[in-house]
Amino acid sequence: MKLFSKLFHRKNQEEHPFCSVIVAAAGSSRRMGGDNKLMQPIDGVPVLAHTLLALEHAALVDEIVVAAREEDLILFGDLCKIYGVTKPVKIVRGGETRLESVYAASLECRAEAEFIAVHDGARPLASPELIDRTVALAHRTNAAAPAVPVKDTIKTVQDGKVVSTPDRETLRAVQTPQVFDADLFRAALEKARASGEAVTDDCSAVEMIGKEIYLTEGSYENIKITTPEDLILAAELLHQREVQP
Repeated sequence: MKLFSKLFHRKNQEEHPFCSVIVAAAGSSRRMGGDNKLMQPIDGVPVLAHTLLALEHAALVDEIVVAAREEDLILFGDLCKIYGVTKPVKIVRGGETRLESVYAASLECRAEAEFIAVHDGARPLASPELIDRTVALAHRTNAAAPAVPVKDTIKTVQDGKVVSTPDRETLRAVQTPQVFDADLFRAALEKARASGEAVTDDCSAVEMIGKEIYLTEGSYENIKITTPEDLILAAELLHQREVQP
């Protein structure tokens, strides 16, 4: 039985390039009133547990590396055990910024990782299908992310005044996971750290070195938990999934 298990595991690994997913989970949760938003319950299960279980069930994810605050290292490790995450998981200390957290986690990814993805710990409703779809696109393009059309009209503002109105048809709200060729991503992180420029997301770092990002269909359900109201919405979305035939 052990031999069969080893052979089956090896076969699965040969079917796709090894992908490590960095979970950005070292934020301060300021807009949640100081409470750790990743431990807030959605239908009785912590936000981060929902996120980890989605990655657990994604077929193209091989390893999970969680960037956490120092005080959360043991807590998040226990969470993986409680909710039965069986894929290899590392919980590492994050940095003062998202860029530094992702960079620190990237150094802990397995050496054989051909692709590195970054996913917000606070996006608990990303489905395994969305995750796999994005990883698969990265296999073909080297850099991919999910995105959805912007619903609202967007204004560019300066000193409190509207200076332009971009064409909404050309705008997309980019989500996570964002997935990249591992060597490309590490080079982008090094360049971003050296430049000191503000990096709003991981795609931005790759764009800074002149590489194109390809988008796949995201989901309006793939919300980021930021405020208490988001927890209410997430619970309702989760309930709707459960009652669908």
